[in-house]
Amino acid sequence: MSLLKGHAEVDMDQVTFQSNTVLSDVHLLLPNACHLMSRLNGVGQPVFTSRFRILRECEEEEEACDGGSPAAGSPAVPDLLLDEDGDLDVARRPRDPDPKRIRAHPLILSQATGTHTDRDEEEEEEERVQDVIKIEHTMATPLEDVGKQVWRGAFLLADFILSQPAMFKGATVLELGAGTGLTSIVMATVAKTVYCTDVGEDLLSMCQRNVNLNKHLLEPTGGHVKVCLLDWMTDDLCTDPELDFCWTEEDVANLYDNTTYIIAADVCYDDDLTDALFRTLYRITSNLRNPCTLYFSIEKRLNFTLRHMDVSCEAYDHFRHCLDELQSMADGKMKFTVESVESSFPQFFQYERVEQLELWKVTSSTS
Repeated sequence: MSLLKGHAEVDMDQVTFQSNTVLSDVHLLLPNACHLMSRLNGVGQPVFTSRFRILRECEEEEEACDGGSPAAGSPAVPDLLLDEDGDLDVARRPRDPDPKRIRAHPLILSQATGTHTDRDEEEEEEERVQDVIKIEHTMATPLEDVGKQVWRGAFLLADFILSQPAMFKGATVLELGAGTGLTSIVMATVAKTVYCTDVGEDLLSMCQRNVNLNKHLLEPTGGHVKVCLLDWMTDDLCTDPELDFCWTEEDVANLYDNTTYIIAADVCYDDDLTDALFRTLYRITSNLRNPCTLYFSIEKRLNFTLRHMDVSCEAYDHFRHCLDELQSMADGKMKFTVESVESSFPQFFQYERVEQLELWKVTSSTS
């Protein structure tokens, strides 16, 4: 009996979870998103296609609200209206019979049939006109494959880009850890050239497919997205012509001569990768011809940890530590200024902008 008990204890000690999967809240909570399982990727993961509408009318609504302020000389507080019982009768604006924003509906997963009718083609053509971004992505993945999903940090950064089109107009931009490429595609609607970078042939292939799916958004402005391999763990850009997604000599020269913005959305979830990210940022910015501005979006994911016996976010804390070290760096070559960006800009995508979403700005210049 004791032998059986000891054997059971050994088995219990050997139980480990090799690969926990995670699923982005975007795919869980996004209302009325049409998810179609279109194919299996190179490693056998189901790939879905989702449509994300750019809510251009949000700007018009804000302007309308601003224009509705009372004129000078008018009473600041209107006369109070009472109902027949003497209670306050709150004046409400009439409901819009045809709301501009789509109502929330349950999320439905379905597999693509592989056949398209004339009606389907007409609907797809209509969506192209209405600023719809089509993105291929996976659903739940292991932690090492989270770049194949769409995360709220990408939407926050995309919102900021669309709220500041004049800032990025005609710019050359580098995105690090681009994942599905959504933010690079949005950036290319206003910028001239966007280098969309990540690692992994399967992920980069998915990213290239997404760029091809959204060429209709880039054609009016002439923006160009170049998908390239950029590994934070290596010191040099991959220029081997035998490899897919390598850098050409023209790309490398254009990157260092013309880049003025670097962006990264929700890429700090592993301390080792975060350290490699900041080393890569320093190496690239120190070789740029022009001063550069960096924008990071990040979501503070709070969890109860046994190490602290409290609710904390170690990945976020390490990110902030790296920002502090970057700003306090005094090597005589580079100078970095770090500041938080208020998330009060308009929301162009339908997602939950939680208070844990943050946007950070880093300005780099030579000392």
